[in-house]
Amino acid sequence: MGYGLGVFLLALGLILALAVTDSINGVDLTMVGWILAAAGVLCIVLVAATAASRRRATTVTTHADGTRTVSERNDVPPAV
Repeated sequence: MGYGLGVFLLALGLILALAVTDSINGVDLTMVGWILAAAGVLCIVLVAATAASRRRATTVTTHADGTRTVSERNDVPPAV
């Protein structure tokens, strides 16, 4: 699952919700479109959140005397 799936769902949903005027007996295509668009936005947000959490790295170093040092590295460059 990546950004592509989210963009695809969002585009398909918006097309169904806003551009399609046909109807299927028993199916509200406009509502299906809005649901797909919402799922696409949710997918994009989840991918962005998990990608941000993967950029951090935690290193645990055990010393000869048994103590441990935990260091956390963030690969995201600082904002200018």
